[in-house]
Amino acid sequence: MSNNAYNESSVTVLKGLEPVKERPGMYTYTDNPTHICQEVIDNAADEALAGYATQIEVEIHADGSLSVADNGRGIPVGLHPTEGVSVLQLVFTQLHAGGKFNKKDGGAYAFSGGLHGVGVSVTNALSTRLEVMVKRDGAVWRMAFSGGDVIEPLTQTGTCPAKETGTYVRVWPDGKYFDSPNYSMATLERILRAKAVLLPKVHVSLKQYVADNQEPQIKTWHYPQGLSSYLDDLILTEERPVPVIATEHYFSDDSDFVQGEGASVALTWLEEGSISGESYVNLIPTPLGGTHESGLKQAVFTAVNQFILHHNLLPRGVKLQSDDVFSHVVFVLSTRVLDPQFQGQTKDKLTNRDALKLVASALSDPLELWLNQNTEAGKKIAEIAIKQAQARMRSVKKIEKKKGSGVAVLPGKLTDCESEDIRENELFLVEGDSAGGSAKLARDKATQAILPLRGKVLNSFEVHRDQLFGNQEIHDISVAIGVDPHGIQDTVDLSGLRYGKIAILSDADVDGSHIQVLLLTLFYTHFPKLIEAGHIFVAQPPLYRVDVAAQGKSKPARKFYALDEQELMLIQEKLDKEGVKETAYSISRFKGLGEMNPDQLKDTTMHPDTRRLLKVTIPNGENTHDIFTRLMAKGEAASRRAWMEEKGDLVEADI
Repeated sequence: MSNNAYNESSVTVLKGLEPVKERPGMYTYTDNPTHICQEVIDNAADEALAGYATQIEVEIHADGSLSVADNGRGIPVGLHPTEGVSVLQLVFTQLHAGGKFNKKDGGAYAFSGGLHGVGVSVTNALSTRLEVMVKRDGAVWRMAFSGGDVIEPLTQTGTCPAKETGTYVRVWPDGKYFDSPNYSMATLERILRAKAVLLPKVHVSLKQYVADNQEPQIKTWHYPQGLSSYLDDLILTEERPVPVIATEHYFSDDSDFVQGEGASVALTWLEEGSISGESYVNLIPTPLGGTHESGLKQAVFTAVNQFILHHNLLPRGVKLQSDDVFSHVVFVLSTRVLDPQFQGQTKDKLTNRDALKLVASALSDPLELWLNQNTEAGKKIAEIAIKQAQARMRSVKKIEKKKGSGVAVLPGKLTDCESEDIRENELFLVEGDSAGGSAKLARDKATQAILPLRGKVLNSFEVHRDQLFGNQEIHDISVAIGVDPHGIQDTVDLSGLRYGKIAILSDADVDGSHIQVLLLTLFYTHFPKLIEAGHIFVAQPPLYRVDVAAQGKSKPARKFYALDEQELMLIQEKLDKEGVKETAYSISRFKGLGEMNPDQLKDTTMHPDTRRLLKVTIPNGENTHDIFTRLMAKGEAASRRAWMEEKGDLVEADI
């Protein structure tokens, strides 16, 4: 019998910052140190939100540390009236200590993202070293910590002009608490850009030292026009049937809300598809939304519904719902709440119940006023909402019919194969109906199935798996392959898989490459186990055909296929070495798969002996998720534009 005594001495009390070190995942993300540094950035942004800072400068140093500087008021350095230690030491070493609790009695911060008082103390606890420098009241003060403990006490290191104030914090994250020591640059840039968007008077910069490069990379953000200019970056080239609506309302002291509370929004409607909106509470990004987004949804529905009823635009038998109006809206929402309540310390979702009423009350009237002042745009918005309602009503009827059978019916446009052995079965996801027709004639009926796709598949990178089947093409793909969407951490049963090889077959041009990327995004994000198990492939149809005339009786006519320009040059060099004159052969270019006859498609792309089929894998050591984020995330339009401007001259595209 083991002697595991359970008595009074068995109970451990974790004091100070020990709970953070013991269970860091309760307080922050532990995949990388970006979030603990975000806490420092948020503090600087709160100074700007309060109207005291106009600059936020972030720097990633060559040694892996990160610093944040602002020209706000500077953290107080005097003794706390009850705790008896410096306030500077208190906020960096005590959980639930900060200047953001006293909201109503003339406190330091009326509106702020921090409210638990655990933010920057968590940063300190999970860092090997943290240095703070404060300029305040004409003096420069300095203090240093390690693992949350003071290692260099508060010391005055110099003087400065009385008007020169601010705080400088430099953090060396402790790698043992994180899966990866590297910052997520995509996340960091998105956070900083958002601060600039939501604070039109503030200049934000990011300086990064890259290995083997003495000159740092510097990016700056400043949006004097605020939300509307940022929304333009978000939607980029998408067609907009109506102009961007930008409005804001903050309450005075004679309302039901606290003076200064309210919301600012820029929004518009898209004709087709949707782009995820972005929302913020006191400058804190809320990627999972929350009650403030629900308030915006209610305000938009109220305004549009009133406009439709006023102009008698609703067809008989159609009943409008909130989702009908909001499903094609893309928005940037900034909300100010006196006492925000978030879901968890990572602040991904706002949970204040009164925030719904706050945003709805603030924005309903301004939006309705805009619609009545812009009647033509209002009617276009009404048309989009009514079309969506009619489509929903048709969809509901359709779903009810499907439920009657109780069996998942294979897509009608799927041309299936005869074999049931997934070791040899192959499914080709083909771009376009015309190419699908050629592929059906070129396939081996025994083992090869064809599923033609109409147009470009939805960008599913940020679409929740529960919403995927709203897109017909993705629904058909999932039903055809016999596997439901899943996450990388999920335990997935692949016994329902109907094909051993799932091949993406698209044109060898820019549009075809785009479709490839969209489908690879779908599989990477929502069917990762298929990639992991080696079931996903990309077919490589040729771009050129070379027809060589017969060279006398000894050499009959021949055909060569080239994947790209480089292969075409190699074929020409080979023919030149054989002594074949340029007049003896002709070069033709395929504009798309639909131009190939079935025999050509079979020989070059589908027959196992002669085709080229690339297996899709995720390389070890490469930050695949960051690459997908930059390429496919809705909020990365500005980063993509900057990347294209920087790297655009290197592209070799067949347009």
